[in-house]
Amino acid sequence: MPTPLATSSPHTDAYRTKTQDLVKVLDTDEQQGLSSDQVEQRRAQFGANTLPVEGDGGALLRLVRQFHDPLVYVLIVSAVVTLSMAQFVDTGVILGVVLLNAVIGYVQESRARSALDALARMVPAEASVIRGGTTLKLAAESLVPGDVLVLQAGDKVAADVRLVGADSLEVDESPLTGESVPVVKSADVIVGETVLADRRNMAYSGTVVTRGAGRGIVVATGADTELGLVNKLVGSADGTQTPLTRKLIGFSRQLALVIVGLAAVTFIIGLLRGSPAGEMFTAAVALAVGAIPEGLPAAVTIVLAIGVVRMSRRNAIVRRLPAVETLGGTTVVCTDKTGTLTANQMTVTAVVVGEKVYEVTGNGYDPVGEVVGLDDAARECLLAGALCNDSSLRQVDGVWEVVGDPTEAALLVSAGKAGVETKEYPRLDVVPFDSAKQLMITLHQGPVGYIKGSVERVLALVAEKDHSAAERWAAQGLRVLAFAKFTPPPGNTRIDEESLPGNVELLGFQVMRDPSRPEAITAVASCQEAGVEVKMITGDHAATAQAIAQDFALGDGVVSGKDIEAMPDDKLAEKSVFARVAPEQKLRLVELLQRKGHVVAMTGDGVNDAPALRQADIGVAMGRGGTEAAKEAADMVLADDNFATIEAAVEEGRGVFDNLRKFLAWTLPTNIAEGLVILVAIVVGAVLPILPVQILWINMTTAVFLGLTLAFEPKEPGIMRRPPRSPKQPLLTRDLIRRIVLVSIVLVAAAFLMFDGLLDAGAPVAEARTAAINVFVFVQIAYLISCRSLDRLRLGGWNRWLVMGIGLMVLLQILITYVPVLNTLFHTAPLDVGVWLLILAASVAAFVVVEVDKLIWRPKGSFGPAVGVDGH
Repeated sequence: MPTPLATSSPHTDAYRTKTQDLVKVLDTDEQQGLSSDQVEQRRAQFGANTLPVEGDGGALLRLVRQFHDPLVYVLIVSAVVTLSMAQFVDTGVILGVVLLNAVIGYVQESRARSALDALARMVPAEASVIRGGTTLKLAAESLVPGDVLVLQAGDKVAADVRLVGADSLEVDESPLTGESVPVVKSADVIVGETVLADRRNMAYSGTVVTRGAGRGIVVATGADTELGLVNKLVGSADGTQTPLTRKLIGFSRQLALVIVGLAAVTFIIGLLRGSPAGEMFTAAVALAVGAIPEGLPAAVTIVLAIGVVRMSRRNAIVRRLPAVETLGGTTVVCTDKTGTLTANQMTVTAVVVGEKVYEVTGNGYDPVGEVVGLDDAARECLLAGALCNDSSLRQVDGVWEVVGDPTEAALLVSAGKAGVETKEYPRLDVVPFDSAKQLMITLHQGPVGYIKGSVERVLALVAEKDHSAAERWAAQGLRVLAFAKFTPPPGNTRIDEESLPGNVELLGFQVMRDPSRPEAITAVASCQEAGVEVKMITGDHAATAQAIAQDFALGDGVVSGKDIEAMPDDKLAEKSVFARVAPEQKLRLVELLQRKGHVVAMTGDGVNDAPALRQADIGVAMGRGGTEAAKEAADMVLADDNFATIEAAVEEGRGVFDNLRKFLAWTLPTNIAEGLVILVAIVVGAVLPILPVQILWINMTTAVFLGLTLAFEPKEPGIMRRPPRSPKQPLLTRDLIRRIVLVSIVLVAAAFLMFDGLLDAGAPVAEARTAAINVFVFVQIAYLISCRSLDRLRLGGWNRWLVMGIGLMVLLQILITYVPVLNTLFHTAPLDVGVWLLILAASVAAFVVVEVDKLIWRPKGSFGPAVGVDGH
């Protein structure tokens, strides 16, 4: 048996092959189909018509992978050591953080795998197949190359087929190609190489028949279909780590090395000074526990979770936590056109009768608007569009939905805006729309007949040769339909097509488009002002893409899919508008931008978008019009399918990253200073100003009641007027490191000065240590207030959680200072008023030092005034 065509690659030449040649190569019969013996042989050779899903090691391996992180290793070791020291509370906190992050990571990775499962569900369960001359309803997975597939309106295509018959057949290919309207199909052979979206004699697995009927020979099944290619691309896409994830991994490794090194140095120095090994081991462990920011993983999770809630209020549903921050660092947004920048609702914008143009106001399927300057001539043109029509509109939960063809729905809406009624004209006969004739004809009581169709075909009936007016509209990326009327002979209730030429009167044209969303135009401009580049990538026609691009001031030309392959990377990266783009080309564009150092957000709604959505730093799927495959591959879903929501999410993402940096800037000096207190005391041979158990108290309480409150900080003013941060910028910038070192020194100095000062004044060691603990915490409180903005004094816009946290922390310090049982547990003692005044003075001094540092080292390009009041 000859090797079937296109079973080794989904990029088949079937569309360029004559039917008789295809039948020979596939050894089939277009009328009888395959025999049962042929089916069995091919099933053994090609397998089931399903999409493969590769394994990932199983659930247990996915869970184990979550613990593969340097900081997690140090935390686990610290938990073991603290357990051996009977510090059960701290052990529980550390292990709780480790387990929480492992569970979150496991859930995220499991969700990523479901993208492939969603693609597999695109293949329908059943299909109508001709086998042995009989039409059967069979399981779609049983299809093999050479099968003859029967297609009817409403069917989901079960394999890639070369059409051998088409009767007014139209297929919605938007999930696969991005084409915004159903594609008219034919069985004619195509000459020359043609891109996927223009192969009119092919029907692809996962697409939906919207009108008519057809018959085709299966040329590819399972993994060899175009849908299978997308499945392969999704599986091969990196699922790239987010910038935050990469930076946290690098930071964790560096921090783990530093902590272990400092602990080792502490232990060695203590031994050299003659201290007992057991005592020095305990001190080294205390240093490690004190220096580890146990609250960091939890803080990152909480900050991101709060970002998720804030984004959900703005119609952005986040599926993976790190995506919250990634949006804030986005440098390029690659956006789909249909439904994102546009309304995805065909809308008549003008009626043209003779030389007169009537503007039609309003957008989408909502019948709100008017026909400006409406007269009888325009009214009859609109009536023709409403009568020559098989679609309808219905309102579901306040939203107008189309039943039928979107173009016909647009004609119903334009007629409705003019108050046109059709009840007076019951239909007597109809010639349905035919892809070859490109016409629809209806006859109504009157009698009167109306014609709707392409400009060329309708004008041919009225002997009109001048297409220039209609061509000008079409050149702007607009769809133009022509309308005409005829009067049948008296008493004739059937349409006689032969009598039409010369008996037809041109009524005019209706011009329509999928309109740009006004709020999306504003949002794109805001992104561009914020330094975020916007690129439009669509499967639609170049002229349509150019028209929409002009609305958004995007680029200086359109690059079509056929030109992408030949264009050098450097030149390709500079372009902003791409049309007729295939799935692998979308993936290439995303990978190219990432290699150029960009943080890429990719939006999409179709199956063809899934590979690029998964590869992008953040994939954004459409919630209303998006396929399940796109949603599963994405990190975020837009509930309203609106680009304006992306701009809002970018703003929230920037606020999330700001708050993460604020937490790092606040917590690291605390942890470093705690470690340094022990290290310095051992190096100089002094008494420890703060005991290990007291360090644990500070860590547990301040991380929860102080540090985490920064997660609730409102966004700072001007956040969308500054450029995006560089993807190469480290988590800890030079300015931030300088600030951390400065505050660490202030904390260590304050603790030693307070401790030594009270000892010199004759105070007991327990009282001196209590004062050192309190000065440590109150300086942290002062620094927390300063960290509300890292580059300016922020006096307004207080968040209530921060105020409540400070109040609770003060209460806890009073309790540990004056409650006898806590005095016993934590080796503390009551303080008099004079000491409290010194503690408050040290806190104020620390605050002033940090604010002066902001003025001196205020970074170039920082936003907002030097002093902010009420968030402004």
